[in-house]
This record gives sequence, structure tokens and C-alpha cells, in this order.
Amino acid sequence: MEILWFLIALCMLTAIIGPVVLRRRNGIRLAVPGSPDAADPDNYGFVRQEQLDVRMPGPDQDLLDVLDVVQRTQDWKAASQLLAGTPKEGERRWQRVQAFAGAASLELAQQPGTGGAWLRRWRSEAPKDAGAAQVHAEFLVQQAWRSSSVGADDFRIILEEARTVCGEAALLAPGDPVPYIIELAVARGLGYGPEQFDQLWAKVIDRAPDHMGAHLAALHHLCEKWHGSREEADHFATTAAARAPRGSLLAALPLFAVYEHLPEVNLVRSFYQSAVVTRAMEGALFAVHSARPDDPMLAHVRHLLIVFLVNSERWAEAMHQLVQVDGHVGALPWTTEPDPAAAYTVYRNLAVAGYEANGGSPATLLH
Repeated sequence: MEILWFLIALCMLTAIIGPVVLRRRNGIRLAVPGSPDAADPDNYGFVRQEQLDVRMPGPDQDLLDVLDVVQRTQDWKAASQLLAGTPKEGERRWQRVQAFAGAASLELAQQPGTGGAWLRRWRSEAPKDAGAAQVHAEFLVQQAWRSSSVGADDFRIILEEARTVCGEAALLAPGDPVPYIIELAVARGLGYGPEQFDQLWAKVIDRAPDHMGAHLAALHHLCEKWHGSREEADHFATTAAARAPRGSLLAALPLFAVYEHLPEVNLVRSFYQSAVVTRAMEGALFAVHSARPDDPMLAHVRHLLIVFLVNSERWAEAMHQLVQVDGHVGALPWTTEPDPAAAYTVYRNLAVAGYEANGGSPATLLH
């Protein structure tokens, strides 16, 4: 038994110090902050950690302005108007629904019993408002995942209510994919079987066949840690990428499939240079380069690329992604961490250090 514990401790120690040793072998040394040898992210105009916006993956000034009004006045009308003017086609409506629901959920967590009152009033005063129903359904989903344990009675009760509200939202906005995309998270929590999931997915793709956010939600359901397998998730991702029209970010989906199945402890330095990872990264880089600059999902792909590019020691490419998204960290993989801003800052610092260790500087970085 002592030998077993010794081996476990040795593996944990290797996982902790291994990356540091590898970085030093490649000329990246950890320096004391403030020393002449320390790489300084401030030199690149990056936003300070405490000022990073954890609510969204990228900028949406209209949304930020409306959120400010709603939370300051507790009046829901500006939120209703913004969603009413946001086309149901595309990704932005889905992101805004998530943001409003997240704001209400955070308010309730900070002010139990009173927080998020504007959403309750919105639903009661405008029962036929499709946007209100969608935000309410997403709010319930977020509450279930944040405040309950998966499989617990209260978890299932909240998700059952969310499913009911999804149905109401679908009736209020025929043709809108958002209620069904919200239900994908319900399906994951309640454990929809393959037939039930396929029926739901058919409703999604019938309305929005190239919706990146919907594909990410479905991929999460199909991964090994939930209701599918590594093979099923890979097949889903590669099939979607293969049929994606030019300019679609679905070409990046295989990278998200790789991320969903990363080993918890990776002791193999070459993992991020493997053929599978490299191929997925190249697909994501191609998607980023060919996507519309205003695609709302572009920042999601860039954030995930940062992790893979840093771990692959592709410093210049990592820096290029960083300058495009810096300031916002509301995306995978940062949102899975207790402190998303801190997790992002660690990778940003590593990218700067690696870039400068290989001759880069603010002057050589092209924005």
C-alpha cells in the first residue's frame, strides 16, 4: 500500500513540475514579477486581470448597454426590445438570451430572494413575450447546473420546469431554434435516451442547420463523460465539419471534441503535437481565418485555440489569437474554472513569455 501511495504522489508531483521543467528546457524561465527579465503583458496593451469581462466571450456593446439599464433600473423593457430586434437566425440571439439569464442568475445568487426581480416581472407582465420565455427557460437551466447536484431531486425538478418553459417558448416563436437549443442542456441533465435526443436535435437542425452554439451543446451531450462516447463525439464533430459551408465555424468543431476528451493528467509532452490534435487545430485555424469578422462565435473558437496553441508552444499564433479576444473571458475553457480571469491570465502570461523567449516583442506582433 505504501508503494501505491508513493507512485500516486510521484505522478502528481510530475504533473505539477513537468510543465515548468519543459518550459525551462525551451528557454522559458519563470522570472520574479518586476525584474528586468520578466515578460510584461502590459507592454502589449492587454487588459489587467481584475478588469477582464467574465460575462461574454467577446464584445457586444448593445447588450452591455441594455444590461446596465436593466440592472440599474430593474426594468425589463429594454431587454425585451433588444431581443425583439435580434434576428432568430444566427448565433447572437442565443448568446444574448444566455447573457440575460446569467445576469439574473448572478443577481439571485448575490441577493437571495430579491435578485433578478426584473425577470420575474418580465414574465408576469408580458406572458406572451417570446424573449421573456426563452430567458426564463435558460435561467432555470443555469440555476439547476449552478445550485444543485446532478441527479438530485431538486436538480431534476428545476430541469423539468425548464423543459416546460422551453415548450412555452417554442409555441410563442415558431421557427426560432433557441428554445430547442436550451432544451439540449435539459436533455443532458435529465439523460435523454438516443431516440429522444435525436428527435430534439432534428428540431434544432431543421431550424438552424449550421448553428455553432447548438452543435457545441449537442457535442457536450454526446461526449464520453455524459451520454455518448469519444467515438460518437468525434464522428459528430467531423461530420459537421465536413459538411460545413465555407465561412462556417463548424470546421472548428473537432477541436472542441478533442477538448471534451482531454486527459485529466497529461504526462506526455508530445500530446499537443500529435496528429489528432494538430489536425483539429489546423481545422479551427482555417475556420477562424475564413469566418466573418463579426461572427458572434468567432471569439469562442479563438479562446479555445489559445489553450492548444500555448500547450503546443506555437507562441506567435497564440499571441495573434490573444490580441483578438483580450478583454473578455466568458468562454471555454476559462468558464469551467472557479476564477475564469485568473485561468486566462496564466495562459496569456505563458504566451507572452514564450513569444519573447523566441525573439518576439510588442513591435513584431501584428494585430
